[in-house]
Amino acid sequence: MSTTPAGSSINRNIERVSPELVEAAARYQAAILADVAGRRGTVHGRVKPLSPKMKVAGPAITVEVRQGDNLAIHAALAIAKPGDVIVVDGKGDISCALLGEIMATQAKVSGIAGIVIDAAVRDAHELAHGDYPIFSAGLNPCGPTKSVAGLVNSPISLGGTAVNPGDLVVGDADGVVVIPREDVARIIDLAQKKLDVETARIAGILKGEQLRPAWVEKELRAVGMLAEGEAL
Repeated sequence: MSTTPAGSSINRNIERVSPELVEAAARYQAAILADVAGRRGTVHGRVKPLSPKMKVAGPAITVEVRQGDNLAIHAALAIAKPGDVIVVDGKGDISCALLGEIMATQAKVSGIAGIVIDAAVRDAHELAHGDYPIFSAGLNPCGPTKSVAGLVNSPISLGGTAVNPGDLVVGDADGVVVIPREDVARIIDLAQKKLDVETARIAGILKGEQLRPAWVEKELRAVGMLAEGEAL
C-alpha cells in the first residue's frame, strides 16, 4: 500500500465520495445539481465538453500546474483509480495544450472516468468524435513543457470553483458542477425533489396549463415592475 511522505506534493491517500453516491448523482443534470446546491459550485463556462454528448461523474483527483506545463498531470494519471475524474487547475491558459489523444487514451484504458481541465487540449477531432469525456477551456496545437513541479490531490480552484480531492464532479453538455464530498447525499435528495417538480411543470405547460410560473406577478410587484393590483 502506497503512503504519502510528509511534505510530498503528490497525495495518494484521499477520501472519495462513494461509488453508490456517484452512481446516484450521475442520473441528474449538472444544472439540477447546481440549482439545489444553492447555485454554487459551477465551473466557469469556458470549461466545456469537446462534444455535447459527453458526460462524466466521479470523485476528483485534483491537479495544480503552472501554465503550459503538464508534468503533474502525468503523476495524477499514474495514481488515479478507476472511476476517478482528473480535474486540472490550468489557470484558464490556452496558449498551449496540456493533453491530447495519447494521454486521454491512457486515462481511458486506466479506467479513469474523465478529465476536466481549465486549459487547452489538442487532437480535438479525434477526442471529440470519441467516447471518452474531456472538458476543456479551449484548443491549441502547441504542446506543453514537462519540467515544472505541480501538486496532486491538494485543494485547487477550477474555473473559479473550489475543489478538494474526493469531491464529486459532474459534467454534461451544460458544463461542470462540483459538490463537496460531505454534502453529496443531501444534494442528491434535493435533486430528485426538484426533478419531480420540473417534470410536472413541463407536463403542465405541454397541456396548456399555467403557461407562466405562479410567482411571476408577485416578484414583478416586489421590484416595482408591476403596480399593486396590476396584472400581466
